[in-house]
Amino acid sequence: MVTKTPRKFFEALAAGAPAPFRDLPVRLERMIHFVPPHIEKLRARAGELAKDVDVVLGNLEDAVPVEAKEAARAGFIAMAQANDFGATGLWTRINSLNSPWVLDDITQIVGAVGDKLDVIMLPKVEGPWDIHYLDQLLAQLEARHNVGKPILIHAILETAEGVKNVEAIATASPRMHGMSLGPADLAASRAMKTTRVGGGHPEYKVLADAAGDAPRAGYQQDLWHYTVAKMVDACAAAGIKPFYGPFGDFSDAAACEAQFRNAFLMGCAGAWTLHPSQIAIAKRVFSPDPAEVAFALKILKAMPNGTGAVMIDGKMQDDATWKQAKVMVDLARQVAAQDPEFAAKAGLL
Repeated sequence: MVTKTPRKFFEALAAGAPAPFRDLPVRLERMIHFVPPHIEKLRARAGELAKDVDVVLGNLEDAVPVEAKEAARAGFIAMAQANDFGATGLWTRINSLNSPWVLDDITQIVGAVGDKLDVIMLPKVEGPWDIHYLDQLLAQLEARHNVGKPILIHAILETAEGVKNVEAIATASPRMHGMSLGPADLAASRAMKTTRVGGGHPEYKVLADAAGDAPRAGYQQDLWHYTVAKMVDACAAAGIKPFYGPFGDFSDAAACEAQFRNAFLMGCAGAWTLHPSQIAIAKRVFSPDPAEVAFALKILKAMPNGTGAVMIDGKMQDDATWKQAKVMVDLARQVAAQDPEFAAKAGLL
């Protein structure tokens, strides 16, 4: 496979375009909250919503009817122009690259609000070629419209081919922000026998060993464990962020929390929130447990330079647990910067 040399990799792809980031901007992104911008009463709440979420995303793709595609695009531009999002990220999910709307999505949005836009979420990414196309086009549009900072790309894994090529996608461009699992489309691509949008399935289980004629206990397994783990590894190796995608059953808060927590423990930075009820769940789950943070702070204090081994509360700690503790504390400091109550509970004041 032919790859760019390191110097070429970090060159702008158009004269006058901003230089790519060498490192991702440090931002808290526990929830990516989806707004349907073709519905005026919902996009009108974006300013208030931005005070409560880490990312506001204007959705132009799935869940937007064909007849509302242009209205959604115009609504997102109006929403972006009407609000100051401050520290809250502003994203859009454009239509897929094989759709008739995507070129207008990209050109009109970058032309109108490119300086406000942080991330473009690209659906149904199958390989690095999809990222290369959008990368080049964004550079040309940034140069044309004097956009001051590079717009990042977030890929959705929604096909078997995309999952197969996940490592190449992760390293396709310095614009790569991260990836999200798209379980519904991925299930269809794999011919999985489920109509659920994310989460588990009661028939995907293991049975306890037989004990005579007694009923055997069954334990539901996680349909998405393999894919999330593969995505997390690809993102971690590339220095970008993995995210869990949608959880479609708004009536089952417990299952939503369990799925989000699995993703958090495996290394995901956040998840999509499609309904207001999921915002508090994501905020709680993707913020570290204050008790865990307090213990992590003990480790860092006992091992200031991260070497050696110490005993804390009867448990051995060494350089590996020091690294784990640092991950926990770094995230906690990001949360604490926005949440004084959390900072007090975690001992970070």
